Amino acid sequence: MRFSPLGDRAVMITLGNSIDEATHRRVRAVTARLDERPPVGIVDRVPAFASVLVHYDPMNVAVEPERSPYDTIVASLETLLHDVQDDELPAARLVEIPVCYGGELGPDLNDVAVQHGLDATEVIQLHSSAEYLVYMIGFMPGFAYLGGLPDRIATPRRKTPRTAVPAGTVGIGGQQTGVYPLVSPGGWNLIGRTPRRIFDVSRAKPTLLTTGDRVRFRPITAAQFNDWAE
Repeated sequence: MRFSPLGDRAVMITLGNSIDEATHRRVRAVTARLDERPPVGIVDRVPAFASVLVHYDPMNVAVEPERSPYDTIVASLETLLHDVQDDELPAARLVEIPVCYGGELGPDLNDVAVQHGLDATEVIQLHSSAEYLVYMIGFMPGFAYLGGLPDRIATPRRKTPRTAVPAGTVGIGGQQTGVYPLVSPGGWNLIGRTPRRIFDVSRAKPTLLTTGDRVRFRPITAAQFNDWAE
């Protein structure tokens, strides 16, 4: 566990140097401890693949003599986190996301299949048979980076990104898959779309997915997609 400054209002807690489940569990454990007993002055925390960024307000930090607000926050964090364990995490939530693959909703499905010497049906079977882990939320509100994509369909990002990817579109980018929660530019390979709202500000919890969730994709037909959307 390493602490380093990020500007004069944030501390980066680095917990590893790779994307793997062991590091992910440490990130979740640190985040849970911060939520349970946040030191005075902390205003937010942002978990990532191998780190947690802690934002603080220097004006609200109880500064000790001859110590800067940063040094005081780091000392508080070291005390708080010295005995944190990842074996106390709650069971992961499993979220099912229906997806209509291919066609206008997944224009890159056939291209992904061709790149791997597969047909579209095999890509759908591989993508929907895996169970994915939400490593982090980033890029835009509610965008979950999902690990666990089968190696056979891992596909590099497109050379030319699209300027507007529809909300709900499911994509593959390298070793990861994810769902675009809002209309946005994007360079991932688009293989389908879900009728579920991934991000909705009208909900008590706007984001459907959160760090630590498990995700499974369930294939649905175009008729089911349209009925759900209506």
